[in-house]
Amino acid sequence: MKKLVAAFVLLGMVMATPSYAAGVSTEPSLWERLRKKVELITPRKKLVTTNAAGGVRGSLADADDVYWKGEQKVQSVDVEELDAFKKAMNLAGAGKNADAQAAFSEFVKLHPESSLRADADAALTLLQTSK
Repeated sequence: MKKLVAAFVLLGMVMATPSYAAGVSTEPSLWERLRKKVELITPRKKLVTTNAAGGVRGSLADADDVYWKGEQKVQSVDVEELDAFKKAMNLAGAGKNADAQAAFSEFVKLHPESSLRADADAALTLLQTSK
């Protein structure tokens, strides 16, 4: 019985060793993370609407600002902003690093307050180091 347990322990160690020895990182690359992030972003269209509100006692908080525990906020970005970022990502994915770098630089100039600014800066850094 002891030999059987020892054999299973040894087998488990042998099976786990190649993944540690190879140094294989399970963390996705910057481009994979950015693609997933862009897929989750909801484009915010500029609509002209008229709002009407009824009187309610209590605080003056917008329904959008209400915090619900455990709720993830969906990130929304202007359509033009999202399209410019996607264009730059597609250029990088196609291997056109010089064009992608120019597109990300243009994105940063046009949208300096964007929530995607940090991602664009990271992409620019990666593109500059890959030259």
